[in-house]
Parts: sequence; structure tokens; C-alpha cells
Amino acid sequence: MNFEIQKRALSRVIRDDLDALIVVWPSQTALTASEKDPLSVLVRQAIHTGDLELKVGAVLVMYGQTGIKARHVAVVCSQDNTPVQIRSAMGAAWNALKASKAKNLGVYMAGEWNASCVDAAASALAEASYSYTTTLSKPQHRTLKQVKFSAAEVNSEMRTALAQTQALNAGVELAKEWANRPANHATPTMLAQAAKALAKGPSFKCEVLGPKEVAQLGMGAFMAVAQGAAEPLRFIVMRYNGAASAQPPVVLVGKGITFDTGGISMKPAAEMDEMKYDMSGAASVLGVFKALSELKPTINVVGLIPATENMPDGLAIKPGDVVTSMSGQTIEILNTDAEGRLVLCDALTYAERFKPQAVIDIATLTGACVIALGGVRSGLFTSDEELALQLQQSGDRSGDLCWRMPMDDQYAEGLKTRFADVANVAGRAAGSVTAAKFLQRFTSKYPWAHLDIAGTAWKSGAAKGATGRPVALLMHYLLAKAKAPARVVRRA
Repeated sequence: MNFEIQKRALSRVIRDDLDALIVVWPSQTALTASEKDPLSVLVRQAIHTGDLELKVGAVLVMYGQTGIKARHVAVVCSQDNTPVQIRSAMGAAWNALKASKAKNLGVYMAGEWNASCVDAAASALAEASYSYTTTLSKPQHRTLKQVKFSAAEVNSEMRTALAQTQALNAGVELAKEWANRPANHATPTMLAQAAKALAKGPSFKCEVLGPKEVAQLGMGAFMAVAQGAAEPLRFIVMRYNGAASAQPPVVLVGKGITFDTGGISMKPAAEMDEMKYDMSGAASVLGVFKALSELKPTINVVGLIPATENMPDGLAIKPGDVVTSMSGQTIEILNTDAEGRLVLCDALTYAERFKPQAVIDIATLTGACVIALGGVRSGLFTSDEELALQLQQSGDRSGDLCWRMPMDDQYAEGLKTRFADVANVAGRAAGSVTAAKFLQRFTSKYPWAHLDIAGTAWKSGAAKGATGRPVALLMHYLLAKAKAPARVVRRA
């Protein structure tokens, strides 16, 4: 889907050859508009009669109106034109028009708009029009191909924002694609093939390690999770070199459990099908690299994906087993369904070799985070104040929100055990925090943050499917870093 933006009056837009037109109408514009074009007149009449309420998401639908070339028109109220309100309004407008199967859509933005508004409108439209097709025998592909945004005033910041949003949406939709795929269509090998397909061009590299290479590295925790699966593990190392080689990279580590049965500590059968999305962290890394390939910012980025299934066969790890991680720390596995932290801890140790300016791991790690934050904000865990602020600001700018959680040392008490250096779970209390405290043990040599996306990466119920989060948050963070001096990590 292609986006473009132009400076045009509504009186001209209504004469454009469009399949459909959305007019985003803030309350103040509706009350003070003096335009005499047919559409403005109709809107004012609808407001006067109460047929269009001045509240967010209220829609007035028209068809075949005299003086308006587009057959299908939806006027939607965005009230104060905040990004949140615009997202809601665009979703409502597209729901009213999606049956039209429009290929060429116009969006007129009434009132005052800025770059954040444009980003919100384009992202919301991409989200609302997305369609999963891969495993359907008669898929309903997205018909929308071209979107032309228009406003009375358009500046360079708005044009830049729209180009950036188009690239971000490509990354978000790639992340959705892989998280939505059933496990038999998204094996570790298939994920590796997807990563290789992305790593084209002089700035990209991709290396895929198999069981033999992972064993040579001493990734005992990662191998322990994989030993019960028939599908061979893959450790995917992606590199984007957009800056000077001397600049330390940002490392993104994505949990790649392509299906999670829970292992010997097996999950209940109900809704276990949704455990195909337990590789959403890995999918978000793929999505970021897709966006990097389109935007090409001046930054170095490494993506690490430890990919495996978590299965319960006769070779699977058992509660009480002790394994040795790549760091040399021994881990008592009290619950095999806490496998994500086991694959991540070895990847976090591997990340040391890049001497990174920052490492961010992304994982559908704990149900406890869903209880704490629901599906609105991802959990952010870090003891690094600067990194925390940067990620929070990136979430706010992108609308892909996160919330900082505590990391007090006392939370690690429950991970103590007599039989190893650390247990892989503590009690039920503060489960998302104790999981982060486990990971923190493997990150002493660089600034680190953990994003728990268990509640934000997936929607259940009628809207069942992947969200593509937190690709937008991560890309806003990387783009901001590309414009700022690289952080120097002091080491003893």
C-alpha cells in the first residue's frame, strides 16, 4: 500500500478520481467552516440536524452525492485531532467503507495537522485494512493499493513522517505475518529463511547457526529447551551496518519459540493454539529489519533470534533438571513452561561480543505481565535510566506504549535455589518482574532493557491475531539514536 501527501483544498479533492474518500473532521472545523463546496455544506447540515455527532469516531456515510466524484464518502469526527483520536476515527471510517473494496482512497485532513497526526492516520488505516491470507484457500486480499492524503497546509515534516510511517507499516505487517502463521508454517528453519531473504544489499548480513554450532558455543540453556523438539533449532544473527564500523551497534534479541506447549509442564489445551505467537519477539526483530531496509538510517543494528519449539517428548527437559548456560551460570529448571528466559539468557550472553551501546530483548515472556498491564502497554524493565527514558519517549511518539516496571534487587530473592546458581522461576508474586530479574543476571556488560510483550503482541477474541508490536516503538527508538551521538559504554 502506497501513501502520498499533497497540499489541496477540499473543494478540489472532491473532484479527484477516487474510489472512496475519507474526510477527517475535527469539531472546531465543523463549527466554524465557511467553505461552500457540496461536501462541506452537507457536513454542516448533518451536524445541525444531529445526524453527525461531534464525538470521536462518529461517522457520516454518503454514496453517489452530486458534486463529489468519489462514489463512497465517509466523514468521521476526530474531535481535537490528537493522535489517539485520529487513530480511533480512521478505524471507524474504514470500517464504514471496507465493503466498497476501494483500491484508490483519498483522505482529506480538515483543521490543523502535524507530523504526529499524519503518522497516526496512516498507521491506523494500515492496521484497519490489514488482512491475513497465507493459509487460506480463498484469501480475501487487501484491495486498498493507494492512499492520497490531502490537507490545506502540508510541510516537510509531514511528508517525512508519511514516508517513515509507510516503512514502519511494512515492518509491522511482516511481524504480524510471522506471528499469525501456524507453527507448521513458521518453523525455526522457515524463520531463518525469512531472515536471509531480508538480509539483501551491501548493508545487511545474516548468519544462521544450527545445533552443532550452538553446542560449540556452549548454549546449554537454549539447547535444553530445544532437546524435546523434532524441529531443529536455529540461532539467527542479523546485521544492519548503516553507520561507520567503529560505532557500537544496538542489539535486539527476539524470543523465537515458534510453538510453546509448555514442555513437560504442559499448558492447558484451551487456547493453546495461540502459542504459535510465542515467537512475536522474533517476528518484531524481522519487522524492524524490514523497516531498516526501506529507511536505511545511519545506525548499526544486530538482531539475534534463538528459535525453537518447546515440546514434551521423551528427551525433553524435566522439572528439577540443571543446565549450564553459555555464561557458565547453572540453572535449575523448576518449570519447563518458563522456557523463554532460557533461550534469551544465552542470546544475551552472545550479545556481549558486539560490544553494544545497548541491548533490548523482546519477548512474550509472562502471563503475569498480561495481568499487570493488559493489552495497552508493554512492560519495560531496566535499571538504566537513560535507556528507560529513551524507550518510553519512543513509545509515546509512536503510540506503541510501554510502562516501566520495578527492578528492585529484593525481587530476585525467589530465584535462589540450593541446587544451582539460579532457578528459572520464583513464586507467582510479581512473576513478570522476577522473570526480568532472571534475565538481568546475564546483562552486566552493557546497558540492557527487556520488553515483555505478552499482552500487547496478540489480541484474542473476535479480533484474534497479531498486532505487530513493538516494531513501531523499536524503530522510533532506533531512528532517534541514528540522529544522536552513539553512546559510549564504559567498561572496567
